[in-house]
Amino acid sequence: MNKNSAFTLLELIVVIVILGILATLGFTQYNSIVEKGRAAEAKAVLGTILHAARAYYLEKGVWPSSLSELTVDAPASCTSTNYFHYWVPAYDGNCVGAGRCTSGGKTPNATREYRMYIRYDGSWHGSWYWDGSALTDVAPYW
Repeated sequence: MNKNSAFTLLELIVVIVILGILATLGFTQYNSIVEKGRAAEAKAVLGTILHAARAYYLEKGVWPSSLSELTVDAPASCTSTNYFHYWVPAYDGNCVGAGRCTSGGKTPNATREYRMYIRYDGSWHGSWYWDGSALTDVAPYW
């Protein structure tokens, strides 16, 4: 008696389906972690901008009215070398901000825009934008 020790087609399909599910979950987690890394980079740049804005205030007695008044290397618009763009003043005039590029930025661009702000007193807040409608002052995930 010769026994074939091979896998059946059903067993192979089950294994492929399981591998597909695991790959999908892994890819989703990977994208989330990468985006958190990009947000961490933006937070570091915002911290640098905040320090420059405070130095500007100490020197001139007024807060800066634009990013160009500060000596920091941060793009005011989306460029092909950055995931975020930055501005001063932001939101309600007493903070600096960063927005995730949805077009024109370093690829891959975000599918939805989100913004983060750091107030001159050092507190953080953020906004999510989905299809043009704003959900403001949400707890940032970064």
